[in-house]
Amino acid sequence: MAKLLLVVEDNPIIRKGLGVILEREGYLIILTAQGREALDYLRKYPAPSLVLLDMLIPHFDGWWFLKQYRRDSTLAGIPVVVMTGLDIASTEWALGLGAISLLRKPVEIDQLVKEVQRHC
Repeated sequence: MAKLLLVVEDNPIIRKGLGVILEREGYLIILTAQGREALDYLRKYPAPSLVLLDMLIPHFDGWWFLKQYRRDSTLAGIPVVVMTGLDIASTEWALGLGAISLLRKPVEIDQLVKEVQRHC
């Protein structure tokens, strides 16, 4: 059975591209544009195997999402991979935020697929 992934990305071109790439790899994909939408999804529907989270999204950004996610014991077990192009970002930084991994933007397709396979 295909694994379900939640992609949180505000850029519609990147969001759609990630969805297409991951669907070709056999995953079921839910696409959201910001943290509130993603959190609402997680609270209403079965948990995905993995969340891919852009940090720089408008309104309810990645930091807000991770803060809410960590407070909710029913969500805190869902692995989150942070995606960002921030210069300050490092694996240690991502782990400190509660994520399990970091993907630097622009994300390389091979690296994306390997990271998703590793955590699913």
